[in-house]
Amino acid sequence: MDEDDRAVVEAVLNGQQHRFADLVDRYQSQIVNYVCRMLGNYEDAVDLSQDVFLKAYSGLGSYQPQYPFPAWLFRIARNAAIDEIRKRRLLTVSLDAPVEFENGTAGREVESPGRDPQDSYLGVEFADRISLAIDGLPEKYREPIVLRHAADLSYEEIAETLELPIGTVKTRIFRARDALRRSLGDLFEEPSTDPPTGPEVQ
Repeated sequence: MDEDDRAVVEAVLNGQQHRFADLVDRYQSQIVNYVCRMLGNYEDAVDLSQDVFLKAYSGLGSYQPQYPFPAWLFRIARNAAIDEIRKRRLLTVSLDAPVEFENGTAGREVESPGRDPQDSYLGVEFADRISLAIDGLPEKYREPIVLRHAADLSYEEIAETLELPIGTVKTRIFRARDALRRSLGDLFEEPSTDPPTGPEVQ
């Protein structure tokens, strides 16, 4: 796979610009999945992913072929997602802050994001629980687990993307999985019909 990527990059740099579409086809779904997990919105992820590939195309001459191409590409995606998150934080207005009017102030009223009845299906609830559990991980654990399972990168590619030792990557993924198992344990256990015994744990 790496050799194929490098051959395509070399072809693009040698004037066969149309070959860049091969790289887009190969990695588009992975990039969108990764960015979507970072931003939390699919439509925004699709838009930002287009920017990622434009940046990759314009900067292809800086790619160093001794490194895995996916790691280089996902580093561009990571930086783009982080920049977008920073922009959003600057534009965020506190929902707790009162709104100023001429005759005084009033609290903000935010519409409740009520669920559609169809969302009560077990599959949707299961996916929601997993998504929330991943989002709840500390960033240093969330990023490698998303790159591993949403983007399907190898440990080596994740290490290159995050610029971390491979041992650190493996440790963080192990701890992320352990945290997810503890957080989602009830999803994989048969519900008990027996009443609880012993003192209640506070």
